[in-house]
Amino acid sequence: MSSPTAPPNSSANAAWPQQPTVLVTGAAKRLGREIALTLAKAGWRVAVHYRDSVEDARKTVADCARLSGTSASFRANLGNETAVRNLLPSVIDKMGHVDAIVNSASTFEHDTPQTFSFAAMEKHLRANAGAAILLSQALHDHLTSRDAKGAVVNLLDQKLWNPNPDFVSYTLSKAALESANTMLALALAPRVRVVGVAPGLTLTSHMLTPEKFESLHKLSPLGHSSTPADVAATVAFALSNQSITGTTLLVDGGQHLMKFERDFSLL
Repeated sequence: MSSPTAPPNSSANAAWPQQPTVLVTGAAKRLGREIALTLAKAGWRVAVHYRDSVEDARKTVADCARLSGTSASFRANLGNETAVRNLLPSVIDKMGHVDAIVNSASTFEHDTPQTFSFAAMEKHLRANAGAAILLSQALHDHLTSRDAKGAVVNLLDQKLWNPNPDFVSYTLSKAALESANTMLALALAPRVRVVGVAPGLTLTSHMLTPEKFESLHKLSPLGHSSTPADVAATVAFALSNQSITGTTLLVDGGQHLMKFERDFSLL
């Protein structure tokens, strides 16, 4: 039986009947783009998922294609169940097969226990947890039909080990996904491995000045949090290591060991 999630640039590649393919959600820009490019450099064909960032997706596809020879973009609203269920079949139809999925896309909107609503929670749960579960299930069915093995990597957040009351619906959705890691790892084994990767403060946002970001990035036992390259390298490692499943790799410079009263963006 072939092992599509062995390192694509290793000697094991000679035994593969096909170049491995990975679907990366939210790959048009920011961290998803970094993950897509890192995997393309390692020899993966990358299916670039996006929701609204059409031009960014085109650029990521072009850059991935230059690195690995093949890439394509796929548009879907991960908050819509029908769109999610149609996503992997669309990738398979276009690219022939899929060996792994990286669930990087994320809805991230601010609320607190005081402003919490069912609508906000449902919006985050659909996009951040439900979509990843459905895609994992679909990958398992696809790999079973091919008698192959694969992997799913779910992007989480160090906030789960260092909670504060900001972004409560987002945090609940990531907590649900972290629990799903365990359940999916059990339910989909031995066909599919399921691994979490939890970054710390990695990229700035409109809520942080460059100076503030640099200051917050240093708040960790190691004196720095994660970089996009750190996170992408960990995703690549999780995809390649055949003995990891049902656990989460924290890549945050140790920020989860420190207590923060507010979210980084509101400190």
